[in-house]
Amino acid sequence: MGPLRSNHFGPDGRPIMVDVSAKPATVRHAVAEGRVLMSAEAFESVLSGTTAKGDVRAIAELAGIMGAKRTADLIPLCHPLPLDNVSVRIEPLDGVTTGLLVWARAMTTGRTGVEMEALTAVSVACLTLYDMLKSIDRAITIADIRLLEKSGGASGAYQRESP
Repeated sequence: MGPLRSNHFGPDGRPIMVDVSAKPATVRHAVAEGRVLMSAEAFESVLSGTTAKGDVRAIAELAGIMGAKRTADLIPLCHPLPLDNVSVRIEPLDGVTTGLLVWARAMTTGRTGVEMEALTAVSVACLTLYDMLKSIDRAITIADIRLLEKSGGASGAYQRESP
């Protein structure tokens, strides 16, 4: 067995899935977040639970969890991971903005990181919020999807610095 490849292209330039078989299985976690900005009308309907589609936050949280579980089906060459835990939370943004903070944590015991699962959970939850609120506000903006932290594996821990 040769050295682990650090990219997704073989010597012939063709795509490959990175070989992680020699890496030890370790506990890994990742946290990601995103923001969904909207009109005051859409924001108030979410907070009051008066949207025509019901509790959009609960549905988007569930959609985010489901999205994390399907990450390898959506992202080419992403390893399918046995997820030990995924949680998604949607809360009002602090401050003067009418919008929601979407937060996700994914955990696994495996040979590769779980960042893509956390980022996919956030992305799918944000898209679900848009889909469920577009009848109120078509100008909704999805913004700032980003990795906040990760741990486990040879590359070590990562913590995004506060702005």
